[in-house]
Amino acid sequence: MSSAETTTTAPDARAERRAKRIAKHIERFAKQHGGTAEGVVEYVGGTATRIVLVGADGSWGDQVAPTHAVGRRAAELAGLTLHDDFEGELALRVRTGPYEWKRMAGLQLGG
Repeated sequence: MSSAETTTTAPDARAERRAKRIAKHIERFAKQHGGTAEGVVEYVGGTATRIVLVGADGSWGDQVAPTHAVGRRAAELAGLTLHDDFEGELALRVRTGPYEWKRMAGLQLGG
């Protein structure tokens, strides 16, 4: 294998390892929150990506991936049902608790 081949395949292998690691977190989240999860892959800043997760029980969480491609690959590996945006039916299923309400009120009050 030439050094050029090593250079082009090493980042792909690294990205795949990252995607697999993130997929395990997604799978664990789904298992803890009703057995399934759905989500949205959104850009955060220049390259990072946030995977917003909604469990079958309405709990929500997220995972951050270094790139959009890694985020989408992690979702694929985890069998996550993806939506185009965080609106409509998916958003309506999110269940918020006291922490979220307190946090939202704190932001409104300057806290």
